[in-house]
Amino acid sequence: MVKDSTLKCIDDLIARYPQLSVCRDDLRAAVEAICESYRRGCKLIACGNGGSASDSEHIVGELMKGFLLRREIKGELADKIRQHCGDDAQYLIDNLQGALPALSMVNQVALNTAFANDQAPDLSFAQQLLGMGNEGDVLLAISTSGNSTNVIYALEMAKVKGVKTIGLLGRSGGKIKARGLADINICVPEDETFKIQELHLPVYHMLCIAVENEFFGA
Repeated sequence: MVKDSTLKCIDDLIARYPQLSVCRDDLRAAVEAICESYRRGCKLIACGNGGSASDSEHIVGELMKGFLLRREIKGELADKIRQHCGDDAQYLIDNLQGALPALSMVNQVALNTAFANDQAPDLSFAQQLLGMGNEGDVLLAISTSGNSTNVIYALEMAKVKGVKTIGLLGRSGGKIKARGLADINICVPEDETFKIQELHLPVYHMLCIAVENEFFGA
């Protein structure tokens, strides 16, 4: 179960973007899945191509540091910093922020280019899932068409590794939805790529806000 205030983030999103009301159940399922993963000490992994690659990086930036909340360092973690960091301790405590572990598979430039050159370019995300995906993690796979081959292979490898999967897609969901490759499909109600992307951003912002509230909110 998640906090009522965390679920309210979905209501706030739909109030601003009423067309996303058709996604309400899947949005809730995504929030709950990510919160459960973090509760278990796991991480979120993101991938996509083009604009969706930029979205993957954006998501990691919102999760790994404070987004709307300060995420102060305190309690046991602050005590450990004081124990180990000497004169630097207070500077670290004052300026570091609580993190929600997340990584983007699009920023591994050396690995992705080497694997594309030496093996198979459409398997670079799957190779990373093979190496870094652990049971309990969540893969947020972004594809406006739902047909991106490298994203599809990543989703297949996620199943092999026991990684929970969320597809952030366009209206049809493409092959990802048709083949049941993702556990949760958030299919925003648009068909043109740029319009789909215009709805993807507030959706993933909401996911980041909701999860931050769950773990760092009052």
